[in-house]
Order: sequence, then structure tokens, then C-alpha cells
Amino acid sequence: MEFKNQITELQTSLHKLMQNKTTLNSINNAIELICSAINDDLPVLIFGNGGSASDALHITGELVGRFLKERNPVNIICLNSNVSIITAWANDYEYETVFERQVRAHYKRGGICWGISTSGNSVNIVRAFKVAQELNMKTIGLTGNDGGKMKEFSDEIIKAPSNSTPRIQELHLPIYHHICEQIEKTLL
Repeated sequence: MEFKNQITELQTSLHKLMQNKTTLNSINNAIELICSAINDDLPVLIFGNGGSASDALHITGELVGRFLKERNPVNIICLNSNVSIITAWANDYEYETVFERQVRAHYKRGGICWGISTSGNSVNIVRAFKVAQELNMKTIGLTGNDGGKMKEFSDEIIKAPSNSTPRIQELHLPIYHHICEQIEKTLL
């Protein structure tokens, strides 16, 4: 695909996002859930695989550090950032439970479990969501068009309106930047 065609496809996807009231409402609901947890001094646990792991790291950097304004840090923990935990647990047990195990370690009732998966079908994220709900945490899924298996275990699901993995990833960036900006406004 030529670069111009990729940009045109992205523009179409962005237009669909701006027109999708369900997704826009889900974004606002997710912001409310996260801000409520932050105000109650509860943790936000965030994680993903591959490119989504990079997005989770990006979000963590924006919220522990700063996005646009000087403010206090957010208690957000990126579960895919600790290589020692991930590799030890995956080696001794299984990769499918690396996030589930960490949710059990860091959970607080009413906290947030935020998983990112373009397909919505990442086994380790779905398993972590199941455990989070058992532990009375709120779950937020950031995913693609149909939400995959994550939608069944998400208190709030944000579905980027595309079936193309690259377009979903490109749509996730403005979504989570908006979430970071709104969290920051609320904290100030």
C-alpha cells in the first residue's frame, strides 16, 4: 500500500472515530473511572503485548511524569515493564498468566485494570481481566472494532473503529492522549 493510501485510510478511520458516539461515550466513562480511582488513591494497572505494551509504557510515562501541565504523579503501574517478573513467571509457569499474577500482587479493591489489545483476544489480558473483576477492580479495555473476548470482561470497552491492526494502533494514540489530558485537567 502506498503511503498516500495509508494516510487516506487513517483519515477515514479518524472520521469514523469522531462520529462514533458509543466509542466517544466509552472514552468519557473510562476517564471518569480512572479519575475516581486516582481521587481515592487507588492504583491504575496498565498492560499490553507488543505494540500495545509500548502504548502502556507511553501512557505510564505521561501520567507518572507530566503530559501538558505540572502536577502530582498518578499511581499507575505498567505491568509489562518489569522484564524480570515477566520472564521468571513465563519461564517457571506460563506467559498466559504473567499479567494475572501481577494484578493479584498490586490490586486494590476499586482500582483500575487497563488492558490494551488491538484484537481484544490476548489470552493474558483476558485472564487478568477475569481476576481483576473477581478482586472487585474496574476493567477498561482499549481495543479494535469488535472488542474481541475482552468486551465480555470489561466494565468499559473503548473500541477503535477499524479492523486493521495498524489503523487501530494509530487510533489508540489520540484516544489515550485525550484520556491523559482529561485526567490531568481533573487532577488540577
